Amino acid sequence: MSLIEEYEEGEYERAPKRLKTVEVEEGEDLEEGEDSDSASAGLLGDEEDVAQAGAEKRTHWSAPKYGSGRKDNGDDAHRIAPSPVVHVRGLCESVVEADLVEALEKFGTICYVMMMPFKRQALVEFEGVESADKCVACGASEAVYIAGQQAFFNYSTSKRITRPTNSDDPNSGNKVLLLSIQNPLYPITTDVLYTVCNPIGNVLRIVIFKRNGIQAMVEFETVQNAQKAKAALNGADIYAGCCTLKIEYARPTRLNVIRNDNDSWDYTKPYLVRRERGKGRQRQAILGAHPSSFSDNGYGPHCPLLPLPSNNRYKRTSHDIPDVVAYPLPQTSSYMGHASSSVAMVSGLHPAKMNCTRIFNLFCLYGNIEKVKFMKSVPGTALVEMGDEYAVDRAITHLNSIKVFTKRLNVCVSKQHAVIPSQVFELEDGTSSYKDFAMTRNNRFTSAGQASKNIIQPPSCVLHFYNVPPCVTEEELQRLCTEHDVPGFIKFKVFDAKPCSKTISGLLEFDSKTHAVEVLTVLNHFQIRIPNGSNPYTLKLCFSTSSHL
Repeated sequence: MSLIEEYEEGEYERAPKRLKTVEVEEGEDLEEGEDSDSASAGLLGDEEDVAQAGAEKRTHWSAPKYGSGRKDNGDDAHRIAPSPVVHVRGLCESVVEADLVEALEKFGTICYVMMMPFKRQALVEFEGVESADKCVACGASEAVYIAGQQAFFNYSTSKRITRPTNSDDPNSGNKVLLLSIQNPLYPITTDVLYTVCNPIGNVLRIVIFKRNGIQAMVEFETVQNAQKAKAALNGADIYAGCCTLKIEYARPTRLNVIRNDNDSWDYTKPYLVRRERGKGRQRQAILGAHPSSFSDNGYGPHCPLLPLPSNNRYKRTSHDIPDVVAYPLPQTSSYMGHASSSVAMVSGLHPAKMNCTRIFNLFCLYGNIEKVKFMKSVPGTALVEMGDEYAVDRAITHLNSIKVFTKRLNVCVSKQHAVIPSQVFELEDGTSSYKDFAMTRNNRFTSAGQASKNIIQPPSCVLHFYNVPPCVTEEELQRLCTEHDVPGFIKFKVFDAKPCSKTISGLLEFDSKTHAVEVLTVLNHFQIRIPNGSNPYTLKLCFSTSSHL
């Protein structure tokens, strides 16, 4: 999916964001009918039939031999009309744009590459259909390896890859890149992005904004530096298994930074700080305006995660630049700008429609939930103890200011460092004001493997459902919404399941994001019982990366 942010120069205010998580119950005992293979296929590939922001349709991988792609006799239902855009699948997790260019440029000039890292797929646009013909034909007749792993090719249903800039000339890009950080499990700051990008080319300015998830614009000194950075980093993980970079050329040709902080920085003006009105001289900073070295300023040892492509054209010509980009390890340093407590305070809760379980259903998408307690002294306010401060940071980033049951939530860091079960009382719906979720199997970050499969994205009006028994129909799911007094969906889609699968998964589209949030809050983890079944199926919901069906 392409997250393209409309951006105007000088506009850096961030609206609080929502999110999506996707999970697979790894290493757990499966409930009746719960199939981990089908769950994984449905979750991490729930938009496999969507590429280019919903325009790319499902591709059938029955690639024609070279030359036969031009014939359209209608006999082969799987055949796709020739296109200069080739759909590549079967990529390894560590592949970046430069790997595709290096492997496929022998077929012809490549105009543009769009990475789809979580699906391990990509779109490659050649200058002409003839080059795409050679690529598809070669992949059908012999193994083509990209970054050491065999890849598979077919024509895309798109004739051109949509990008922010209108130019088809690969050499006329922009020196400003738009970075979309997918699955941001750890805080993303200007320091982190500078460490990632500057080894490839001089970075002048960085701006981070949070309207469509976590995105950033990085301005390089030259267009050539930006091109090298896009090739070397597009599809790479900042930290292992998360914070994946999806890079496009941005529309603006220059960034306007008004202050230097965690979310924006002008490296040509190191002393650019915000002065508050009515204040004179700023307080003296003991360690200066900006850390000059990560290793000596509280970040811990360097963590080498991303080897740069071996081709020297993607590295700066300096003997001081190592072959591996070193990233700071996630720490609890307050400079990183994330929560200093693992407890979030949530206010603006609907007094009659929100309870501990419904808070869990919503917040569990961002991290493990330990305890939830409503405050008797402050109506409509609850404390949510999460697994760590990073979970609180994600919850604040994605849930603050969203609307649930006509009320706008306010999510912030609590001064408390733990939730104590004191002053327990009865809520308006008759449930307890306190609940311990530490042992529930519905927490989605209980192991490193499980946590890595939670794709954190902004909320969408489309929900992904999974772990549903095959006998459940669209009408029954619609009836379930009606029975629980939540909005019904307007579109329904079921993914093709494996013959041996005991469950089904799919997508539900609603009229608005607010409706989707309310349905998830109420129906997430609903127990579906079927006749003659010994154990119920746990309906699981999360936000889809797709904005519509």
